[in-house]
Amino acid sequence: MQNVYENILSALQIDALNEMQEASIKANQEADNVILLSDTGSGKTLGFLIPVLESLDKTAPGTQALIVVPSRELALQIETVWKNMRTGVKITCCYGGHKRETEENNLQEAPALIVGTPGRLGDHIRRENIKTDTIRMLVLDEFDKSLELGFVDELEFILNSLTGLKKRLLTSATDTVEIPEFVKMDNPVTLDYLSGEPAPALAIKYVESPDKDKLDTAFQLVCKLGNRSTIIFCNHREAVERTNSLLKDKGLVSVFYHGAMEQNEREAALAKFRNGSSNLLVTTDLAARGLDIPNIRYIIHYHLPTTEAIFTHRNGRTARMDASGTAILIIGPEEHLPDYISEEVELIDVEGDYEIPEKPKWTTFFIGAGKKDKVNKIDIVGFLSNRGELKKEDIGLIEVKDFYSFVAVRKSKASHVLNLIQNQKIKNKKVKINVAK
Repeated sequence: MQNVYENILSALQIDALNEMQEASIKANQEADNVILLSDTGSGKTLGFLIPVLESLDKTAPGTQALIVVPSRELALQIETVWKNMRTGVKITCCYGGHKRETEENNLQEAPALIVGTPGRLGDHIRRENIKTDTIRMLVLDEFDKSLELGFVDELEFILNSLTGLKKRLLTSATDTVEIPEFVKMDNPVTLDYLSGEPAPALAIKYVESPDKDKLDTAFQLVCKLGNRSTIIFCNHREAVERTNSLLKDKGLVSVFYHGAMEQNEREAALAKFRNGSSNLLVTTDLAARGLDIPNIRYIIHYHLPTTEAIFTHRNGRTARMDASGTAILIIGPEEHLPDYISEEVELIDVEGDYEIPEKPKWTTFFIGAGKKDKVNKIDIVGFLSNRGELKKEDIGLIEVKDFYSFVAVRKSKASHVLNLIQNQKIKNKKVKINVAK
């Protein structure tokens, strides 16, 4: 198995497994029920995917392992990591917000591994699209969040459907969760790698807003911080859209993200944020879990988090692995720093005349073709190079979804490229191409 580990690490461009990941592999080799407690951003995904891989019998038919997660974003992230591991084992991702028929087609020939959200998985099981009798291993990732979001009934239905289950692995970023009886975690081995503290690379600061409406303070703060990747957390969807709109009115380039958006709108917003078309993302706590976006420098708590756990998960989007990051709370005139922040916290002065940060050098194109059209990243690079006359350095991050794709293009070249490619074909098919909305 050592060679397999080396191949996986090489594929993921990782030098070595960390202590938590090695402990998880060992525990899952020796025990049927394992609880893995570890901080957000510490590498839990690989800590359970390798045990999943070890549990699979490549000669056996049917689905053998099921991973249940609280959000579609986390499901997609896990799918991406699994594919990047180059295991040669089929995975299918199931989540709400897009056509069930797409997943039904993928499930016709049962994949060895399925990852998905409770609602969609329960739906497929009821429709018998997922045959549960061959499933031997279950992973409940971010289990505390699934309970917090009210998925108890769906989880109970799913687990009661898994009659042949032999192994259970439950992960959480908190040790306060009560595990319901239906999970049947009998005599589990618990691995506690929670630090109990913010990551050492995380600095916590605050700024005082003279007004209850914190918009001007947030604007001044973003201008002071400059053109760095920043997430602004609000407590409500309406506040997200209002804050995003008003910051854009003031001249900032910003995108927003929340649970009431259509799936393609969410994916477009995240693509723009990931590829640098926008360095500012305004969001609800939906983005506090499962979004693996590298190099986020600042977290701004526009609204104070309602609990310490939410504060921790929001902050977990930055200072990941070896990177540093800063979390900044905006304190209104009738507010104070939360009691759970016990350390010395630096006050930031945002008074002064700051220039609006330089606009991003990238823009995002929407391409109306994706994996189901047999289009991949290499096809898109070739198309933009040959038909759009772009150099390699003018093409940024590419994300290929099932039925459409997003690609970052250097903004200075965007208008010229669009004119060149408007009536051209990708893989002999004319597709819709425009600047992503």
